[in-house]
Amino acid sequence: MDIPALQALIAVAETGSFSRASEQLFVTQPAVSKRIAALETELDVVLIDRLGRNIRLTEAGENLLVSARRILADIASSCDAVRSLKHEVGGQLKLATSHHIGIHRLPPILKAYTQACPQVDLDLLFMDSEKACELVSEGSIELAIVTLPETPAENLDTKLIWADPLSIVCANDHPLATANNVHPKQLAQHPAVLPARGTVTRGIVLDAIAPYDVNIKTSLETNYLETIKMMVSVGLGWSALPLSMVDDSLTALPSKSVSMRRELGSVQLKERTLGRAAQALLDLLPD
Repeated sequence: MDIPALQALIAVAETGSFSRASEQLFVTQPAVSKRIAALETELDVVLIDRLGRNIRLTEAGENLLVSARRILADIASSCDAVRSLKHEVGGQLKLATSHHIGIHRLPPILKAYTQACPQVDLDLLFMDSEKACELVSEGSIELAIVTLPETPAENLDTKLIWADPLSIVCANDHPLATANNVHPKQLAQHPAVLPARGTVTRGIVLDAIAPYDVNIKTSLETNYLETIKMMVSVGLGWSALPLSMVDDSLTALPSKSVSMRRELGSVQLKERTLGRAAQALLDLLPD
């Protein structure tokens, strides 16, 4: 089982095509097919089902894909460690983050980082925090800066960087805008615009309201807080947003009944030693 064969498996899985995988790897399509066939012969299993023009990884293929990503990530980390002997931070850093953190928290840090470490090839990946944690857990991404999960996977090491309090908000002309102390029962009388199901932020909001045994009517759902802010500002419903996002286009509703806070921070594998590029970025983050 050699590195090119594992690279071929990953490329086919990511592109969904042998031809596109060959373009990504700068080899011929028959070469990609040969590498996959060699893996299947060595392991005596079918890794990829060819369904006409479409392909699909088998259960064995999916399992090997997770290991292949981890193996190649470890190799890349080893290369970075060798480069570090020259006392220069270089190599590639794949950093996963959410759109909110990427827009509101990271820009000054990334500016300082690129100035301090110009030799690093920074690959910034925007995705849902939940997906980022999953990729770190698999070993395919070295570091994520995201909304921290309330119950992290056992193999993840998380560190709080920013406390992110949330506020109930509505449009300035919304019926709730004049409330002095909004109660969950009042919120239940109006539709809400909430983060998508399965997200940490949605769970925080609903958990804060749950003790009052009210049924929240959701008019719209989206993963993007900037989109929620726009929808709330035009009157499509109330929501909960980070205080850092509240401006003159919204009314923040005081509430003695509901208190909410997210935790934003870094996520990495417990057993994985960070490369110098990743460690240099962590060193620039607030304590």
